[in-house]
Amino acid sequence: MTEARRYRRPGKLDAGLNLVVRSLTALGVSLWGTRILSVRGRRSGQWRSTPVNLLTLDGADYLVSPRGHTQWVRNLRAAGEGELRVGRRVRRFRAVELPDDEKVEVLRAYLTRWGWEVGRFFDEVDAQSDTADLRAAAPGCPVFRVVTMS
Repeated sequence: MTEARRYRRPGKLDAGLNLVVRSLTALGVSLWGTRILSVRGRRSGQWRSTPVNLLTLDGADYLVSPRGHTQWVRNLRAAGEGELRVGRRVRRFRAVELPDDEKVEVLRAYLTRWGWEVGRFFDEVDAQSDTADLRAAAPGCPVFRVVTMS
C-alpha cells in the first residue's frame, strides 16, 4: 500500500472509545479539543459524523486524519465543507486541504498534543522525528485547514 492511500481500519477498542468520546462531546464535554465532525456523504448525501481532534496552531485550526484516507476524509474532499460540534455549539466551515509540503509542522504539533492517543497509527514517526521523516509520512496523513463560514 502506498503512503498516498494509507488507511488504518479502526479496531473494536477504537470503536468503543469513539463512542464514549462522541457521547461526551455531544453533551458539551470536549476532551483535549475533541469535536464531532459532520460531513455530507459523497454518495448518499446523508450527514455522517465522527469524533475528531481539532488542532489550533499559529491562530489557524486544522483537522488531521491519523488513520489516513478515511471515509470522513473522502467525504470532506467531495463536499468541501462541514460542521464541527461541541454540545449545542455548531461551527460551519470550509475545508482547505494542505499540500504535502505544508503538513510537516502541523503533523509535528498534532503528534506533540495527541501522540499518546494516535501515535500507533503513524508508522515510525512521532513528534521528535526529523523533518524529512515527517515529510515522507505526509502523503498518508490528510490535513485540512478549517475556515469558518459566516
